[in-house]
Amino acid sequence: MKITGFEPQIITNNPEQVEEVFKALGFEKKHTKSDFTDRKITGVVMEDKDGHRVDYSVPEIEVPQDMTVIRINVRDFDEAYKLLLSFGFKNFYGENELSAASSKSAVMFSPSGFAINLAEHFRKDD
Repeated sequence: MKITGFEPQIITNNPEQVEEVFKALGFEKKHTKSDFTDRKITGVVMEDKDGHRVDYSVPEIEVPQDMTVIRINVRDFDEAYKLLLSFGFKNFYGENELSAASSKSAVMFSPSGFAINLAEHFRKDD
């Protein structure tokens, strides 16, 4: 399995507070993607001068508190998704992934409770 990205991600309804903390730690916005699926989700990637990254996303639903997940970008979503299912992970979205023209993803919860936001970003040469 080819992993193309691995970083912490915060799912929050308080993006201003998250951004303020990470700006104080030396991070800057690298890019923002809004409403990229049929769900109204905004995703932001922040990076510091040494290339360390942290993401935050703002879902369309209210989350009771911020959640920290591991974001793992892979080259083959279906392969990685099946692997996580074989370890007992459950998809937060039921049987569906979030699909867009440039990517697909699913937030997966392990039996013990840690979460992975699994994503594949389609390359132009695919």
